[in-house]
Amino acid sequence: MIKIKINTIIAILLVLGLSCCKSNENKPDMDRTQVKKQLEEVNRILIKKDHEIIKGYISRQGWNMIETQTGLWYQILTEGTGRQTETGLLATINYSIWLIDGTLCYSSDQKGPKTFLVGQGDVGAGLEQGILLLKEGSKARFIMPPHLAYGLPGDGDKIPARSIIVYEVELTSVSNQ
Repeated sequence: MIKIKINTIIAILLVLGLSCCKSNENKPDMDRTQVKKQLEEVNRILIKKDHEIIKGYISRQGWNMIETQTGLWYQILTEGTGRQTETGLLATINYSIWLIDGTLCYSSDQKGPKTFLVGQGDVGAGLEQGILLLKEGSKARFIMPPHLAYGLPGDGDKIPARSIIVYEVELTSVSNQ
């Protein structure tokens, strides 16, 4: 049911977007402003729906999670004792990425640990925000709405469009470049 509603909203977005693309010199600028407002409203509706889905999922799982202002949900499972993650440092993680329906998409068991420079956009915004909450040795769970994960298109492989994802992460090392 929710998937149908989301698909309907996405279809509306596409129609509105295509109508913006038609060039007609006689149309006033007000049309573009109205379309922009409509798109913003649809986006607010989608974010609200994602929030409701995530809250329900967390409740069903019995997890005690915290939500950030950006919409990232996190739970630190094991507090690390090592170096605090900071922008500009190199972070290495073991990870699993799940859809909220339980489908495992990726894991370091399959692909090996992931190393990235924090703050350089090498990973999604949600993962970067989550890693900045951790110290070396920490284990955590993150739930990311689409706007913090793989967005409207998904990843083109295992993560579908507009997917809410669950990350389970272990921050194994933090170091200078």
